[in-house]
Amino acid sequence: MRFRSRSVCSLVLLAAWLLPAAALAQKPDSAPAPREEKPMTPVIEKGATVRFDYTLKDEAGALLDSSEGRAPLTYVHGRREIIPGLERELAGMRAGEEKDVVLPPAEAYGPVDPAAVAEVPKRAVPPEALVPGTELMARSPDGESRVVRVKEVREDSVVLDLNHPLAGKTLYFHVRVREVTPASQ
Repeated sequence: MRFRSRSVCSLVLLAAWLLPAAALAQKPDSAPAPREEKPMTPVIEKGATVRFDYTLKDEAGALLDSSEGRAPLTYVHGRREIIPGLERELAGMRAGEEKDVVLPPAEAYGPVDPAAVAEVPKRAVPPEALVPGTELMARSPDGESRVVRVKEVREDSVVLDLNHPLAGKTLYFHVRVREVTPASQ
């Protein structure tokens, strides 16, 4: 009996000694592969060149603008090339990501400024544009172009509304980032 007890004990010790050796003898291809890190796609941050698609609607859901069927909009992040609220909302996104963005007037084209009007001689406006609501392309003395609207037609002059056509409106964007090129490239 004593012999049996000793052999059981020896077998347990032998098994404990053989298990670590057996683990070392495993084939390398049966071990789990090391975890491969995927390279992170660039994030939209200051100086990055960004290409994105967008759809812009108003509060009633009417389509105002879209890049559909055209090249994506391209801008450099942080240079104020697009409206402030949209630029802020795009920060941190990566290529392939999509987002819905709602921008109140203060984060888009601002509130309507009742003082943003100019009175010009009637002869300075084409005759076919002498209708309130008509949009015209005006050029400032420094060569900058902007859209203005005929607000009122008077006997000898025309009052133009200098506010951006989307001033005072809440804007609804759907954006999809196509490409982000970091500033260092």
